[in-house]
Amino acid sequence: MQQKHSFVDRIEETLIALLLGLMTVITFANVIARFGFNSNILWALELTVFLFGWLVLLGASYAVKKHSHLGVDAIINMMPRPVARIMGLISVGACIAFSLLLLKGAYDYWAVFADLPPTSGRWFPTGFADKFRSQSFYEVQDVPMIGLFKFLEDLINYGEEYEKLPKVVPYFVLPLSMALLVYRFFQVAFQIWRGETDRLVASHEVEDEIEEVREQLGEHD
Repeated sequence: MQQKHSFVDRIEETLIALLLGLMTVITFANVIARFGFNSNILWALELTVFLFGWLVLLGASYAVKKHSHLGVDAIINMMPRPVARIMGLISVGACIAFSLLLLKGAYDYWAVFADLPPTSGRWFPTGFADKFRSQSFYEVQDVPMIGLFKFLEDLINYGEEYEKLPKVVPYFVLPLSMALLVYRFFQVAFQIWRGETDRLVASHEVEDEIEEVREQLGEHD
């Protein structure tokens, strides 16, 4: 199980690092083109924005898994562990409810670009809409179409060619990241339920480790 978790961690970390690296390379190349050759990579800014969106949204769910989100644990630290555990379950329950709302909204926004029906229901899905206006022909402003996504022309655009990248591709991160966010919150909920932790956010473990190092150094002195 630990090896599986490590493998998944490596995939997520590699993807996040790749997104950050691509942002850096594209931005650097555009700066060189602009100031070195008096030119411009027209699609660089838009693609960088999309990559940044993927980085932030995927990073949010990864940070939940690693308990890396910022939080205030002053009250939790004053409570006995059983009470802190109950408070943790309440907190993660609220986060799950909120992330489910985000997942519905994210899917509904993306679905019309994929020629799929959005869900019905104001807050929680009650089914799928019978009638909707497909927006599968919507394209981004600058990023050109690439051969990797040519299959989408027959799949969702009724054989019509795309000149620019269809919005369904970059916006796919919305339902993907929100689904991962729900999954990660459920993972934390199970960890709290099993007693492996009692909170969503990391405690003062780093401060404790620093103090231990100081004590060890003091003993050697």
